[in-house]
Amino acid sequence: MSSSPEPTDPSRAPRILVVEDESFVRMVAVDMLEDAGLPVAEAPDADAALQLLEGRAQAFSALFTDIDMPGSMDGLTLAARVRARWPHIRLVVTSGRVRPGSGDLPDAGFLPKPYGRSDLLGALGQAA
Repeated sequence: MSSSPEPTDPSRAPRILVVEDESFVRMVAVDMLEDAGLPVAEAPDADAALQLLEGRAQAFSALFTDIDMPGSMDGLTLAARVRARWPHIRLVVTSGRVRPGSGDLPDAGFLPKPYGRSDLLGALGQAA
C-alpha cells in the first residue's frame, strides 16, 4: 500500500475561476491549480467571467481575479458583483501594481504578485 495521498477527484473538488487579462500569467495560475488537482475555468476579463458564472455559479467555489484589467470593470468591481450575486464564492484578488485598502475588498483576500504555488493555494484555502 502506498502512503502517498490519493489524488483529488475532479468531480468533487471545488472549481476555481481564474480571471486574468495577461494570458501568460493566467496560464501559470491555471497550471498551478491544475497541478494541485483542482478543476479550473479561466476568463480573460470580468465580462467573460460573469458569462461563465451565469447559470453555473453553483459549480464554482472560488474566484481568483486580477484587479487591473481592461473592459467594462476591474477586478474589484467584479469581486463586489460576485459577492452580491453569489455569496458562496470565495474571493481572492491579486495585483502587482494596485494595493487595495481593506475597505476596497468585499471580504476578499488579497494576494500580491508575484506569487508562488503555495501562496496561491493558501489564499484559496487549499492545503499546499
